[in-house]
Amino acid sequence: MRPPPVPVRRAVLGPTWPPVAAVLAALLLVVAALGGLAWPLARRARAARLALLAAVYLFVDVSLLVACTALWLRHPVAARRDDERWQQAHTGLLRWGLAALRSTATPLLGFRLRLEEPPGVVGLSDGPVLVLARHAGPGDSFALVELLLSRYHRRPRIVLKETLQWDPGLDVLLNRLSACFLPARGAAGEDLPGRLAGLARSLRGSDAMLVFPEGRNWTPRRHHRAIARLRHRAHRQAAADAVDNPNVLPPRPAGVLACLTARPDLDVVIVAHTGLDDLVSPAMVWHALPLRDRPMTVRWWHEAARTVPADPARQYQWLRVQWAIVDSWIDARKAQSDLPDESVQPVSAGPDQEGQEVDPLLGAPG
Repeated sequence: MRPPPVPVRRAVLGPTWPPVAAVLAALLLVVAALGGLAWPLARRARAARLALLAAVYLFVDVSLLVACTALWLRHPVAARRDDERWQQAHTGLLRWGLAALRSTATPLLGFRLRLEEPPGVVGLSDGPVLVLARHAGPGDSFALVELLLSRYHRRPRIVLKETLQWDPGLDVLLNRLSACFLPARGAAGEDLPGRLAGLARSLRGSDAMLVFPEGRNWTPRRHHRAIARLRHRAHRQAAADAVDNPNVLPPRPAGVLACLTARPDLDVVIVAHTGLDDLVSPAMVWHALPLRDRPMTVRWWHEAARTVPADPARQYQWLRVQWAIVDSWIDARKAQSDLPDESVQPVSAGPDQEGQEVDPLLGAPG
């Protein structure tokens, strides 16, 4: 269901959300306490873990909404704002929110993230970049945003589902950070690629535009349905690619090509990850908790703007090749999953924290 127009959302959800969230958080704390009492019988304490994380999420969400309101009260006239400071303030709020959830999810859920960077690389290239990421498993979107913020010191410009605007805190904060909320299905006459191209044209400085070309989380069922859809539309080569690449969904090229056309000067970062992608239902996540023995492993590589083809047809072929590489990396990484844990090197949480793991947020915006 599509969220209501902005004035309605802000007028209705804004004032009512804090008290509703407070009541929900109190109920969740009761559930957590009851789950704690049952710990001798249920050592994994799944209900208590999830209830505590949900309560913290509600606290963070309301805090973001209140902080955004305070910033607006201090600077209510857009024409008089310092745009750079305005953006920095909201980026700092997003960084704080993700850090708070990360520090909670790590001990409660056992969520860990291991980063495999290209050899000799400690950061992304200078200037704005286009980040094309695989989409699969619980928490991948927020985890990648956390990496962009905390490790690479980038200001994320995120393309995500418009249903997330039902979340009052995310709605206000991410809209102020120029996020692009897209409907699950475009309405007639709605130029979705054009919206992405407009966002790409606005990138500057340390901006990183995060796009998930698959459009939705990978699951085996969605993969099979994508193959059937491509075959029905007589896209034989794309269907054959999808059969050969079972770990990813076929990339949807329109938005990516629109971005590349609008900003041919952008370097591109391709992001692959695995570890939690097989948890494709709430029941599977429940049974897997805690997640200490299955870290989310992330690998990225950089494509300089000059290496990306200029012709749209060749750009589409280039995108298909990149997604085939993502699939191959996932296959190789899964083949290594049976190795002893000591054989895998932990990643650095930052240039000054060599040898420590990165533990970003567990929580999925879609």
